[in-house]
Amino acid sequence: MIGTQPTGAIAGVIISAVSHEGLSVTVDGMPARLAVVNEAGEVIAIGPQVAREAEAVAVNNYRQFLQGKGYLRVMGKPISVQASAHQGAESGPHDGSV
Repeated sequence: MIGTQPTGAIAGVIISAVSHEGLSVTVDGMPARLAVVNEAGEVIAIGPQVAREAEAVAVNNYRQFLQGKGYLRVMGKPISVQASAHQGAESGPHDGSV
């Protein structure tokens, strides 16, 4: 996982990140939104709060890796229907992987 990761695996989809703007998505050049979809195809959450949560979990995971805690699983808190004022990520239990 160290080094540049491959991107561009989804035809027409571009996921980009700017440090002061967060994640954004385009499909064939048009704005799009990230969503969480369950196995039955139901949309559980969609929009900017999903992008913020995905970014927060990725950043916290990377920070823990840099701190030598890369063996910890990083999970976000449940996304509520209404965005709460306090959002973040927490470390979960040790999953045994290194």
